[in-house]
Amino acid sequence: MSGGEIKGLARALALSHDMLSAAEKGDLQSLASLDLTRMELLKLFRNGTKPLSAADQALLAQINEINDRAIGLLEHQRRSKGRDLDMAAVGRRAVAAYSGSRQQR
Repeated sequence: MSGGEIKGLARALALSHDMLSAAEKGDLQSLASLDLTRMELLKLFRNGTKPLSAADQALLAQINEINDRAIGLLEHQRRSKGRDLDMAAVGRRAVAAYSGSRQQR
């Protein structure tokens, strides 16, 4: 593996850490931009590397683990927002029901 490929894979790992931070903050715009850049680095690595060394495999495993954590965070946030929307809808229905009964008095 060449030095450029090593640096590219290390940069992809650093971007993965940045993506995790963006996911923790819920910054989807930064996350998408970082993911695009990381994807290009990973494609270059894949196209330039024939046999994977143990070091390559370790870096890729770290990238995969961080990626899984970021996806988990985003999924948790998505479910949380869904619950918030459901509760808001329940509240709106309750207000509407209460408002209607109050006018009848």
